[in-house]
Amino acid sequence: MSSPLVSVLVTAYNAEPWLAETLESALGQTYPNVEVVVVDDGSTDGTLRVARGFEGPRVQVVGQANAGACAARNRALAESSGDLVQYLDADDLLAPDKIERQVARLRDEPEGTVASGPWARFRERPGDLGRGGEAGWEDYEPAVDFLVQSWSPGGGMMPNFGWLTPRPLVDAAGPWDERLRKNQDGEFFARVLAQAAKAAFCPGAWGYYRSGVTTSVSARRGADVAESLFAAAEGASRAVLGRLDTDAARSACASLWMGVAFQTYPVAPDVGARAEARAVALGGSDAEPGGGRAFQVVRDALGWKAAVRFQHVWYRLRYGR
Repeated sequence: MSSPLVSVLVTAYNAEPWLAETLESALGQTYPNVEVVVVDDGSTDGTLRVARGFEGPRVQVVGQANAGACAARNRALAESSGDLVQYLDADDLLAPDKIERQVARLRDEPEGTVASGPWARFRERPGDLGRGGEAGWEDYEPAVDFLVQSWSPGGGMMPNFGWLTPRPLVDAAGPWDERLRKNQDGEFFARVLAQAAKAAFCPGAWGYYRSGVTTSVSARRGADVAESLFAAAEGASRAVLGRLDTDAARSACASLWMGVAFQTYPVAPDVGARAEARAVALGGSDAEPGGGRAFQVVRDALGWKAAVRFQHVWYRLRYGR
């Protein structure tokens, strides 16, 4: 297929300050065959009004009652018709040639290949927080090896906008899990990569992750998201071990489970204990939670749980939460 249609799926909730810039980055792609589907997930601000201002031949806008980010992504996919799928949160940005570079790479790759690309955090404009490298910026064959690298200590990550995915892989992975409130993209793309033959990294295909948005899913904390973290890890590790049952894969999944323990302690210690038990059952992990110098001193002297408690007390004293 010489010029496949790319569906850019944008889901938005109370994203009025950022949505226009995000849609401009999607419509400003140098690759011409792009459709944009925007799903407003019951916003209470002017998000839907902003989206309607872009509505036209290349942009479809859907408003729905608030059902969560995963439900909105499933709706966006159902309303789209592209051969390739580009997920894009309503506060993130794509470089103008991001999709063009990835489509070009996929033309030369075997069926079942997903494309990835470099990314950087920003606050006001792309690149204002630097453009450093990240572990994982390379090809992986099979694609699931990316997850083994990513979950292992020192591994990198790939935001959902980094991937350009053939629709058959999205369909094979199944829908986004609408029960999840956190790490939704990690669980979903674990299922995608478990289906994919190869992950092809495309230098220059930049995407930009907006930092400092306190209303985003990634900013949520507390006991109400602990079970979601556990369920997401369960789905993700099942997908990996179903495809790649090796010592390296088991070790990576153990590290993933320890990550859940680190994130849920001490808010939901029962969830953390269950996660630690999963890690032990897989052979254990050398993963340790990161932090500043004071955190590391406490961690090395008294253990990671004492360091995390210290961190929580410090946050409450500084930020009142």
